[in-house]
Amino acid sequence: MEASSSGITNGKTKVFHPEGGVDLQGYQLDMQILPDGPKSDVDFSEILNAIQEMAKDVNILFDELEAVSSPCKDDDSLLHPGNLTSTSDDASRLEAGGETVPERNKSNGLYFRDGKCRIDYILVYRKSNPQTEKREVFERNIRAEGLQMEKESSLINSDIIFVKLHAPWEVLGRYAEQMNVRMPFRIDKQISRFRRWLPKKPMRLDKETLPDLEENDCYTAPFSQQRIHHFIIHNKETFFNNATRSRIVHHILQRIKYEEGKNKIGLNRLLTNGSYEAAFPLHEGSYRSKNSIRTHGAENHRHLLYECWASWGVWYKYQPLDLVRRYFGEKIGLYFAWLGWYTGMLFPAAFIGLFVFLYGVTTLDHSQVSKEVCQATDIIMCPVCDKYCPFMRLSDSCVYAKVTHLFDNGATVFFAVFMAVWATVFLEFWKRRRAVIAYDWDLIDWEEEEEEIRPQFEAKYSKKERMNPISGKPEPYQAFTDKCSRLIVSASGIFFMICVVIAAVFGIVIYRVVTVSTFAAFKWALIRNNSQVATTGTAVCINFCIIMLLNVLYEKVALLLTNLEQPRTESEWENSFTLKMFLFQFVNLNSSTFYIAFFLGRFTGHPGAYLRLINRWRLEECHPSGCLIDLCMQMGIIMVLKQTWNNFMELGYPLIQNWWTRRKVRQEHGPERKISFPQWEKDYNLQPMNAYGLFDEYLEMILQFGFTTIFVAAFPLAPLLALLNNIIEIRLDAYKFVTQWRRPLASRAKDIGIWYGILEGIGILSVITNAFVIAITSDFIPRLVYAYKYGPCAGQGEAGQKCMVGYVNASLSVFRISDFENRSEPESDGSEFSGTPLKYCRYRDYRDPPHSLVPYGYTLQFWHVLAARLAFIIVFEHLVFCIKHLISYLIPDLPKDLRDRMRREKYLIQEMMYEAELERLQKERKERKKNGKAHHNEWP
Repeated sequence: MEASSSGITNGKTKVFHPEGGVDLQGYQLDMQILPDGPKSDVDFSEILNAIQEMAKDVNILFDELEAVSSPCKDDDSLLHPGNLTSTSDDASRLEAGGETVPERNKSNGLYFRDGKCRIDYILVYRKSNPQTEKREVFERNIRAEGLQMEKESSLINSDIIFVKLHAPWEVLGRYAEQMNVRMPFRIDKQISRFRRWLPKKPMRLDKETLPDLEENDCYTAPFSQQRIHHFIIHNKETFFNNATRSRIVHHILQRIKYEEGKNKIGLNRLLTNGSYEAAFPLHEGSYRSKNSIRTHGAENHRHLLYECWASWGVWYKYQPLDLVRRYFGEKIGLYFAWLGWYTGMLFPAAFIGLFVFLYGVTTLDHSQVSKEVCQATDIIMCPVCDKYCPFMRLSDSCVYAKVTHLFDNGATVFFAVFMAVWATVFLEFWKRRRAVIAYDWDLIDWEEEEEEIRPQFEAKYSKKERMNPISGKPEPYQAFTDKCSRLIVSASGIFFMICVVIAAVFGIVIYRVVTVSTFAAFKWALIRNNSQVATTGTAVCINFCIIMLLNVLYEKVALLLTNLEQPRTESEWENSFTLKMFLFQFVNLNSSTFYIAFFLGRFTGHPGAYLRLINRWRLEECHPSGCLIDLCMQMGIIMVLKQTWNNFMELGYPLIQNWWTRRKVRQEHGPERKISFPQWEKDYNLQPMNAYGLFDEYLEMILQFGFTTIFVAAFPLAPLLALLNNIIEIRLDAYKFVTQWRRPLASRAKDIGIWYGILEGIGILSVITNAFVIAITSDFIPRLVYAYKYGPCAGQGEAGQKCMVGYVNASLSVFRISDFENRSEPESDGSEFSGTPLKYCRYRDYRDPPHSLVPYGYTLQFWHVLAARLAFIIVFEHLVFCIKHLISYLIPDLPKDLRDRMRREKYLIQEMMYEAELERLQKERKERKKNGKAHHNEWP
């Protein structure tokens, strides 16, 4: 879990002392170290040796180091029956020979029954579970590792047993050294004078919420028991904070055997086979308090997080990221840092998108195209489906033409370029922000290559070992042929699932072409007159249901394929699983959108010669006002439904589950008993975090980022909807983590992992898709060609609204009704329009009239428009990609002030090393002179 690296780094010790004189020792709030300082690339083994030499003459005594650890019960046969007074009325049952134990420690549910041993981890199982032998072996090996254990039955169900684990100081020290946990390091008085040059990094917390915030500078280094006198240890019980203690215990549990054999190890497998029902670290008490935090201070870190972060009343405030990182770990802290940065960057995008929409609203009355569509009462359009669809006036689509203008206007191209540049700026500035966070959180030297091997990989390939070229130690080895064969099978599975998605989209296409005729023959005039809109709306809703159903299948397939690959480390497993799930869900969510944007109405043929699906169903045409209205509906409905469903599943579902659990307890045991539940009972009744960590949270935001950038030219309001959702999402996720979920295991991470590469890929794809949306789906290019080549202003170099006069008529072709195929001929003859049967109708295309030399052949204007579209795509992509690369080049990955601080720190450490070595040499010279061994023939 921790990276192995050598060296001392400058950090910050943050000690919280809320006002009001509240004793927080029972909640582990005092004197807990936050090793979140900067680091350097210098090899610090020399300075460690130098400091050791200088420390020989300094007599440093630590009373805490000589203390004897308190006795804790670890007898497996000692099972305490759960009762309402078991955590508060046992002062007379102490094992410590009359020693006084703080009552608060005993009553808060965070300690063993003696009130001294802090609970570092909880395991839960049922006595009725048949896996008794595996549990006994596992728990016996737990005690053999030095962990102390205590069991207690549930208050509401005697079949449920809680196993409380405590790691003594000796175990914590031994495994902290193995895991290279970085801890605060003592600086010699001779060197401490350099600290005044080191940068200050105050914790970003609301001073009114936390008015008394004490900060101390410190260095951090990998913990070593041989150099224990160099570390700042005020209290052994609080030297390792709760998150670190839980991480160490989890590391131990992941490598303990439950049966004889190398592949019978790890807590995860016992959770999978049902031996244990749950495993989790404890929250630090309740998140609510009867007293105000402003007058009495915070009860614990969980309470502080709820008041200054998870409460809905602080939605407009900055997130206390340092406190989030301290409580939940660096990986979760980085997620919220990224989410906050993404939400902040959405403000300019949402503002510009809203401006583009408002520009369409203000120019609606001046749009020549909309005017001509609304006034075209004499233009009769051909039916959009076989037999049942009637002829219609072009003016009947006036409303849709106006709605299309709101999204397809002169500002659309500018907004597409802006969003492509915005995506690049967002990613580049996030790299800078991440570098600052990594520096502040002591993650600069943390490397993924130093991560521990997964127990499953270790068990699978334990028979084949090779020397690690970095550590020089033997480790399990996966043969190249085995790895390639597994990757080929996995890639085949991915390809098959993508084919399943395409098949689902094909089903939606069949639905659209079948139901458009059904809706056209509907009895209700509202649906009959809007058959295409009804078809699009119902198809989108059905597509959304298919998306949600396939997501369940994707998760199982992705898990199966990832486990088949046997990744070496947890990071590799997460990256592989993430990539598969993203590919599945991205294709699932966007395949129908791609169909509407680039295929709908493009290959339908023309009246009298329609292209058909399986030689039966006529392919769907675009609405007379264009295909962009269908794309807008698709994006708007999917985006709103998806975000609403995700928010319900993230918060609504856990709230309902937790409410139902509390209701059952009240019915069975009475409402007064809930207040006496110990902390492990309360946490067990909460919902567990997703088995795949932050995957769902990241995936939701990444898919939203795709919607915000990929088709933003067709839906400029997407950034605004994303911004409003994310403002809620931050507090919703915070509330969920603090109040509705069990406390997740704190883990380290240097960045957001593979998600950054996915974001870059989406940014590149967005440039291509927006270029095609503007060139193909939008009418921007045909209007431009008409204005400069065929309109009233042709050859004059103008393109105003007056130059668009006659555009609608020029974009429609003429068809002779007698040329209809038998199966396409409408039931109506169109006599309701003029009193006589119609001879001709119009359709959207650039084709010659029926009486020309080549009936229904492409006109010259069609080829001009096609050439202009291809030229626009090439110019747009090259221009935007050049701008993106220029921005990436001009924006450095590290801020200048951070780079200067790191260089300054490196310089100061070199000075420390030089002075320490110089002092050592002077001391040796004095000793030689004192002993009469001075050399007179030294080199001058």
